[in-house]
Amino acid sequence: MHMVHGPALSAVDLNLLVVLRALLSERHVTRAAARVGLSQSATSHALARLRELYDDPLLVRNGRALVLTPRAAQLLPALQRGLGELESAIAGEPEFDPSTVRRTFNIVMSDYLQGLVMGPLLQQLATRAPGVDLSVVVFPNIRELIDTGAADLALTVRLPETRGLSEEWLFEDDFICMVRRDHPQIKRAPSLEKYLAQRHVVVAPSGTPGSLVDTVLAQRGLQRRVALRVTNFLIAPVVVCETDFVNTMPARLARQLAKTYPVRLLPAPVALPKFDYCMFWHPRVEHDPAQRWLREFIAQVSKAC
Repeated sequence: MHMVHGPALSAVDLNLLVVLRALLSERHVTRAAARVGLSQSATSHALARLRELYDDPLLVRNGRALVLTPRAAQLLPALQRGLGELESAIAGEPEFDPSTVRRTFNIVMSDYLQGLVMGPLLQQLATRAPGVDLSVVVFPNIRELIDTGAADLALTVRLPETRGLSEEWLFEDDFICMVRRDHPQIKRAPSLEKYLAQRHVVVAPSGTPGSLVDTVLAQRGLQRRVALRVTNFLIAPVVVCETDFVNTMPARLARQLAKTYPVRLLPAPVALPKFDYCMFWHPRVEHDPAQRWLREFIAQVSKAC
């Protein structure tokens, strides 16, 4: 069976293919020359080279017009598609317009940060990017979600699994005590002795025993009674409102929750270290316009909370 082969890509000057696309689209040497910015003689010379390359006349005269040969008619759609894709690749990513885009972003975010920033985040999205939707998940498989692209970014404290990811610092937070307003024993900042004598609700997002507060107490040879351990920060004020339990939680979220729940916020009776919240993403999306906009947007909202 006889096979007809075209020229090998390595043997072709890609500029010739740009001229060929113009010639086959315009079917007129002068117009094709103007389209690609060449002189008429240079375009005619290119056509001669193309005819030799393809061993086909490509364009033939029919009266006063030029018409495509069957080979040229076959080439034109492939040229338009292939050169179009190549031009897009060279031009890079198109600009991202949040005001018109319709897209869902997937974010890993603790319930602590959800409670703190979700309201302002959604208010800003409604006006700045009304077509953007969010899908938010929590721990524990942060690295897997980022590495596989299932999540666009993560907002959390620094963890072993965030090493090697790109990051941006968002804000610093510290701890504060939360009790119900009519707590029978704690009316003002509690002494360390009174603090330790209470029953405590502890939020452990990972579900495992221990916390930063308990670590600090243990370093001083002290221990509190953890009467309830939960995995969700937003459960803590519900428990505190309905019991005499004490909760020691991040101060920014506590102040936000105190606007809704009948609780009193008081300084902790022991010095506790502050901690940083950061945003993490995979280096491969560093320069993606949509991802860059998302990071800038979330950072701006989070830092203002």
